[in-house]
Amino acid sequence: MQTQPFFDTGVDTRAAAKPDVLAPVNYITPGTRKPYAYEFDPPPGTPRRSASYRDQVVRIRNAREIDWRPCIDQHSFEMRYHRSRVQDFYDEAEIRRVYYPEIQQIVKEATGAKRVEIFDHTVRGNEQSVRGAVKIQEPASRVHNDYTPQSAIRRVHDIAPVEAERLLQYRVVEINVWRPISGPLQSFPLGLIDARTIHPHDLVATDLIYRDRIGEIYYVAHNPAHEWYYYPDMTPQEVLLLKCFDNDTTRAQFGAHAAFKDPNTPPDARARESIEVRAFAFLAPGA
Repeated sequence: MQTQPFFDTGVDTRAAAKPDVLAPVNYITPGTRKPYAYEFDPPPGTPRRSASYRDQVVRIRNAREIDWRPCIDQHSFEMRYHRSRVQDFYDEAEIRRVYYPEIQQIVKEATGAKRVEIFDHTVRGNEQSVRGAVKIQEPASRVHNDYTPQSAIRRVHDIAPVEAERLLQYRVVEINVWRPISGPLQSFPLGLIDARTIHPHDLVATDLIYRDRIGEIYYVAHNPAHEWYYYPDMTPQEVLLLKCFDNDTTRAQFGAHAAFKDPNTPPDARARESIEVRAFAFLAPGA
């Protein structure tokens, strides 16, 4: 008996066509010093963020309506169709038992890697969204990329301390896999910049200060050359692959993304709920 395939590279095109939108996105304003951001309440008198950010209205194109298909190796993002077997995306044990292997398979198919290591995931929604013991983080509205070369390499050493030097001699790719938990998603969709339109000077390395460590990400400065895209009305059967690091300089190495307020969002739209899984693909022989 023929069954529905577990993984399908096709895109769900059932969502109704929508026009391009003009919407504000939140860019960093570059300064003379490396910026920082506390991921917890800072000491008294210390600003939570040292940099300033400003909204810039940009045109965000409907990626469903363009006549070419974005892919991670050229544009840093792509859409894939995947019907998950997860019953409850708020069940941590089920996420790790069922969803992690699904995401590993998606990333393997996208990169050709034999080995994929998932190291964390985030559930996002609005500040009131709570399901059981799971606190949902708000959508990330500042334009950013999750890793810099330094922080990506540091994370590889964290994941595979014994093998890191060998693995890094070959191609290593960090990919976030983003999915709406409910849909169609109409509130705070994800805006994506075509990596081909990002200049290295647009990327502002920023320290993220945690209680036990200091991480580093790229916030992004405005550049009129940036080309923005989004997928309106995403369903839980659709996933976005977001490339955040690639040590192969012949391919797109960094993208950028941000949640944005869609001016066409219905007033009664349900709050956005999504899950984002972060993974490294290792293409070393015998990895």
